[in-house]
Amino acid sequence: MSAQPLTFEGVLEMFEQTRQRMKEQGDEFDRRMKEQGDEFDRRMKKTDQQIERVSTDIGRLGDRIGDIIEHMVGGGNIIEQFQALNYDVTAHYRNKVFGEGTENCGEIDLILEDGDVAILISVKTKLTTGAVREHIDQLEKYRRHVDAKGHGDRYRFVGAVAGAVADQNVIDFAQKKGFYVIVQSGVAVEIVPTPENFQAKEW
Repeated sequence: MSAQPLTFEGVLEMFEQTRQRMKEQGDEFDRRMKEQGDEFDRRMKKTDQQIERVSTDIGRLGDRIGDIIEHMVGGGNIIEQFQALNYDVTAHYRNKVFGEGTENCGEIDLILEDGDVAILISVKTKLTTGAVREHIDQLEKYRRHVDAKGHGDRYRFVGAVAGAVADQNVIDFAQKKGFYVIVQSGVAVEIVPTPENFQAKEW
């Protein structure tokens, strides 16, 4: 059977069919893009909610550490306990930020001051060996920061770590590093008895 010659009307019909197919494909593309956009929005909303929950949890953790510090200084008699160890604590400071904008920057959770000696305390909800190492790094930075200010010969620093929870192996590790260790004991806090021949390290 011979092919029918193309007519003007036939060409117009072919163009119309092509246009209709392109419109249908475009509509399908738009529909899929909208579905993907809706799915993206849903996932972003879920991510935002998760970020908000994490931020809330971090805030609560910060509040918990703040509560521990308040308890240590207030009802915990920690100042009196250090005074019993011959540290004449006369002042204390919370959340000491130092060296901002320099390589020797950081923050100390609690400082107990005894004239030319300061006890620098890191407070954690759960004390770990990693937290002890981190506090050593902070003490070394604080030492360099004070030295750079030209006050190095006026101050000596002693380290301590505190935790609401502290395993015995972590306590042993901290004491070997020359730290006093403070733990919760019932409704109060106490400095863990130091081993024989313990010597507090100075920075």
